[in-house]
Amino acid sequence: MLSVALTGNIASGKSSVARLFSDWGAVVFDADAEVRRLQEPGTPVFAAIVDHFGPAVLAPDGRLDRAALRTRMLADAGEREALERIVHAAVRAEHRRALERRSSSPILVSDIPLLYEAADPSQFDAVVLVDAPEPLRLERLRRERGLSAEDAQALARLQLPAAAKRARADFVIDNDQSREILRERAWAVWRKLVSHARNRA
Repeated sequence: MLSVALTGNIASGKSSVARLFSDWGAVVFDADAEVRRLQEPGTPVFAAIVDHFGPAVLAPDGRLDRAALRTRMLADAGEREALERIVHAAVRAEHRRALERRSSSPILVSDIPLLYEAADPSQFDAVVLVDAPEPLRLERLRRERGLSAEDAQALARLQLPAAAKRARADFVIDNDQSREILRERAWAVWRKLVSHARNRA
């Protein structure tokens, strides 16, 4: 099995590429989806977050108020680091279990937004980076997520610059044009990944 890391700075279009890879036959481990699952009420991660941050980060329905948590995280680097300590260890454990299960697919794609910030790229057979110019990514954050310009920029600053990641990635998919062009570029990389997987078999 070929273990591939898929990453990209916020609003780069990484999730779109993950869906394409899934459609073409990859098994995808979605780190963001795991975070949401692990933060559901009743889980150890949820309990640890509430224990650290207090009831102010709870919505009226008893779930996490993600907007309130994001505000705390952006305002205080120490609080952000505390949240990361709680969440990242749990996600890494889930990722190890996914690798151990070894699905029937020849390619496991691990969709990890903070690959270079919080994980070890060398653990993967290949790294695919999805990238887009920063002004375009910030505009997407404002348009698609309703963030203010200040919050969009603050979130973007939490990640390493994309230029540094491009130099370390095995494959780069630029997402600066249409969906059709993104699909074509992703398909070209996918075919190379399939070839690598076959050569390892």
